[in-house]
Amino acid sequence: MGNNLIEDVFPCYLKNSSMLRALVLRSNNFSRPVACLDPNATWPMLQIVDIASNNFTGKIPKISAWKAMMDTENRAQFEFLCFRHLYYQDSIILTSKGRNMELVKILTIFTSIDFSCNNLEGPVPKELGGLRSLYVLNLLHNALTGQIPPSLANLTQLESLDLSRNKLTGEIPVQLAAGLIFLSVLNLSFNQFVGPIPMIKQFATFSEASYAGNKGLCGFPLKAKCTHAKPISPPTFKESPSNSENVIDWNFISVELGFVFGFGIVIWSFMFLKRWRIWYSRHIDDILFRIFPQLYLRKKISLKMNAQKSREEALVIVYEK
Repeated sequence: MGNNLIEDVFPCYLKNSSMLRALVLRSNNFSRPVACLDPNATWPMLQIVDIASNNFTGKIPKISAWKAMMDTENRAQFEFLCFRHLYYQDSIILTSKGRNMELVKILTIFTSIDFSCNNLEGPVPKELGGLRSLYVLNLLHNALTGQIPPSLANLTQLESLDLSRNKLTGEIPVQLAAGLIFLSVLNLSFNQFVGPIPMIKQFATFSEASYAGNKGLCGFPLKAKCTHAKPISPPTFKESPSNSENVIDWNFISVELGFVFGFGIVIWSFMFLKRWRIWYSRHIDDILFRIFPQLYLRKKISLKMNAQKSREEALVIVYEK
């Protein structure tokens, strides 16, 4: 029902549609809160929700029971038992990764939530972190406040996250940067974030546009340098106590000294002790003979043949003389 002139409230009666898989209401004149999208609205097969570019108000519902957007393994099993077709045979236009995209055939693994360009307010619900198989989350251009919930780090399949043009505050959670390893599009611009940008995994690859418009942010790729705090980066070694800067690590030094001392004794023995060289060669030959007897038998036969050949050559020389 997208791209029409519908003036209405959210069709709450659709929450009883257990077979609904794609709900697109974008670019209409829907208004008032989306109050019926609560945890009781199960929608077990819903994969795509697009209510962008309307006049919805109120808080984002605490969605936590949409099974098709939850755990990947459970969803795959559910689809295998209940779905007969691999594609939803209709075309819809969605905003994914910052671009309008027309989907003619929608794979059953594709999941998307787009609440952008409304008048939604309040915090981003931490319950969204339970939708572990979500691919696209777009909350662009609302009036959201508060901090980014660290629970969004559980969205390990997420490829596109857009929280730009809101009133979000606080620091960017390090957990978010460490958990979203498949993220290819990120937009946190024009909020009220502060502190250093986490230089972890995917977050270290995004351009300045992803963080623009946040006066309190600092660090790469922004031009503002962090003066009071160092940029957050993944730990590369175990931090030592603050008073241990001049402490010598005797464990490493003792290993190195032991290796050098032992190696020096062996080399010195080979160079200056004839008995040691003879004893070492004899025992090494015995050990190798027991491990590789065939090689030593071939060597012995070869030596005998060489000796026999030398005697024959000597007899020929004597005979000629």
